[in-house]
Amino acid sequence: MPAIKAFLCGVGKLSFLLLVSVLFTLKSSAQVRSIIDFDKGWHFHLGDTTNAEQSTFTDANWRVLNLPHDWSVEGTFSKENKATPEGGALPGGIGWYRKTFTVPVSAKSKLIYIDFDGVYQKSTVWINGHKLGFRPNGYISFRYELTPYLNFGGQNTIAVKVDNSVQPNSRWYSGSGIYRNVWLVTTGKTAIDHWGTYITTPEVSAQSAKVNLKVRIKNAGDAANITVKTSIYDAAGKSVAEYGSIIPNAELKDSVILSDQTLTVKTPVLWAVDHPYLYKAVTKVLVNGAVVDDYTTPLGIRYFNFDADKGFSLNGKHIKILGVCDHHDLGSLGSALNYRALERQLQELKEMGCNAIRTSHNPPTPELLELTDKMGFIVMDEAFDCWEWAKVKYDYHLYFKQWHKRDLEDQVLRDRNHPSVIIWSIGNEIPQQADTSALRIAPDLAAIVHSLDKTRPITTANDRPDTNNKIVKSGAIDLIGYNYHEYDYAKFHDRYPGKKFIATETTSDLQTRGHYDMPSDSIRIWPSRGDDKFVGNADNTVSAYDNVRPPWGSTHEATWKVIKKYDMLSGFFIWTGWDYLGEPTPYSWPSRSSYFGIIDLAGFPKDVYYMYQSEWTNKPVLHIFPHWNWTPGQTIDIWAYYNHADEVELYVNGKSVGIQKKTGDDLHVMWRLKFEPGTLKAVSRKDGKVVLTQEIHTAGKPAKIELSADRSTINADGKDLSFVTVKILDKDGNVVPDASNLVNFKINGNAFIASVDNGDPVSHDPFKADYRKAFNGLALAIVQAKETPGNITFTATADGLQPATITIKAK
Repeated sequence: MPAIKAFLCGVGKLSFLLLVSVLFTLKSSAQVRSIIDFDKGWHFHLGDTTNAEQSTFTDANWRVLNLPHDWSVEGTFSKENKATPEGGALPGGIGWYRKTFTVPVSAKSKLIYIDFDGVYQKSTVWINGHKLGFRPNGYISFRYELTPYLNFGGQNTIAVKVDNSVQPNSRWYSGSGIYRNVWLVTTGKTAIDHWGTYITTPEVSAQSAKVNLKVRIKNAGDAANITVKTSIYDAAGKSVAEYGSIIPNAELKDSVILSDQTLTVKTPVLWAVDHPYLYKAVTKVLVNGAVVDDYTTPLGIRYFNFDADKGFSLNGKHIKILGVCDHHDLGSLGSALNYRALERQLQELKEMGCNAIRTSHNPPTPELLELTDKMGFIVMDEAFDCWEWAKVKYDYHLYFKQWHKRDLEDQVLRDRNHPSVIIWSIGNEIPQQADTSALRIAPDLAAIVHSLDKTRPITTANDRPDTNNKIVKSGAIDLIGYNYHEYDYAKFHDRYPGKKFIATETTSDLQTRGHYDMPSDSIRIWPSRGDDKFVGNADNTVSAYDNVRPPWGSTHEATWKVIKKYDMLSGFFIWTGWDYLGEPTPYSWPSRSSYFGIIDLAGFPKDVYYMYQSEWTNKPVLHIFPHWNWTPGQTIDIWAYYNHADEVELYVNGKSVGIQKKTGDDLHVMWRLKFEPGTLKAVSRKDGKVVLTQEIHTAGKPAKIELSADRSTINADGKDLSFVTVKILDKDGNVVPDASNLVNFKINGNAFIASVDNGDPVSHDPFKADYRKAFNGLALAIVQAKETPGNITFTATADGLQPATITIKAK
């Protein structure tokens, strides 16, 4: 993190206008780049208006807020919203954002830019009434230069119009607004260009690594005697390699010039999913011996290979890509980026054993790649959900011809230095797979990618992975991507001899956390293909036994068994890691979010999470389910996921009901029992010795609330979060598995409730509230810090229940 960003964390009480002037002054003497968090103090208006781009426009009555911001998630769920339930059933519309700031006269010698990490969608930006540009793509990052239009020494107004009114334009929940971060960037007139470095590691061994760095320098003045120096620092901050070069004067004079540098790191520590070691390359630009710019490029030293027969290897070690697909929303927070919320999503997936993420189906927020670099995830970085043909009426196909080259170039330039990015995907389930136009478009897209990065393979996610697929026939892709069709995996080389395989999307198993339909060993296809009168369960639930799938998908166990079996299958990406807003398969309204996730929308794991944990990690696992609250005499199926053991013995009220052992390719064991209230106890053993024990008790009536925070200390920076789990317990401390009590929340201290949730895909209660019903015994409240340190007291109450209070410290 640049020093300027770190400095900003402690200045909450300063006027932002004063702060901008102070920062410009601080940096003017050193003549190096500054990156200012530009998220605070925007004025927002929902709805269209006239002349809001003009500096003279009055926005005093507009709402004041901080970015990132998603106005859709603040709205009301309705079947009538134009996004439809498939788009999350929340409103779109047009929104305006304005921000006024000052720039000191001393900054006249500088270049000043505004960087948007993402605006959904169709954004138009003005500075002081001058139109800077338009970007239709809601997921792409972009920059505008402000310098020619600024009032140095006076006030300046940025205005942004965001148009998400024409819907449906997405097949899932998009959100609306400036939903990612905004930065104000200042450089001297001689500086490294936007996304101006490209780092590769063409030769890597245990003894040394050759690091190549191409640096693009923008010389907007007439600087002479330019020197470019790069130092590579290890994780401890020690310089391990240095390089300096002088650029001849003849190449300067208001131009963009390239410096090509090669450095050697001795005995490098390699970046891997289980040890994501990071270096950084710090490049300084000097003019006449004085530093005028510095720029940091992330560096992970690693090498990888996809082999047609042996699958994927990282640093010479064969591993499976154990991935999930995820959309960009953060559950009840909507699409508004929050670093901690995104980190929590990845932490839960890492704990499950997941080692890869597919950015479905668009460029991700930059913070995702910062986190995947740091946490050790392989990333399939995806560009488009469609090309020239539509999937929904108003989607990106309307802009593809005009904008695909610019958007794809910007994505690759932004993301190509991240070691976690291993695969580029240029499309998902493209409708033109069967059309000859793909023979033209796929090579064009591949050429764009390869013109900027030749170090990573290109794929497309194909739901028609047959030999008539025109994308594959074009020869543009390096990895053949299969969406579903797991029954064809074993015969992949019969269809594509010598080609390399990746399962780009799999499974689509459907589950509601905490709901169970018997018998568990009967597979339900919901809805069955061509069934226009699908009913399912009256309450729109789906069994969590891993026994319900859509017609195109398969169960978790069935898919993993195939991937696990064949070395040539380099890996797979499960649909999905987390539930997400929109696409409420197998139902539509009143459902408004998905059932596909291994983790529900609130972040509570479904039972199948522990199947993956038992298969993908070395930690001992024993997980039995379902709950033990049923009708006496009812036949109940008990499943157990386990590892590091030969067997599991199950007891009911102290009496053994049998030992079960996995055989063949089994991934779980099962007992079929008549329910009797009391205690269910499972014991796993290895060589006769107890490994783990788990008990489930029949719960009584709801009696009290239990609160637990994922972090009891958070940063008083206005952005950090604590996720508070709310459990409804009986008098003995057992979670009541069907509890649906309405819980009210109260907060004291310098914090607020950012949102609430419970994981129920049918709930229409607002996310922005101070109450939530429990769903199958659980609810969630997200506490967001303000900017003053101190204790935060969070209290939960419900009629007839003993309340609970916890304290969170902001520092």
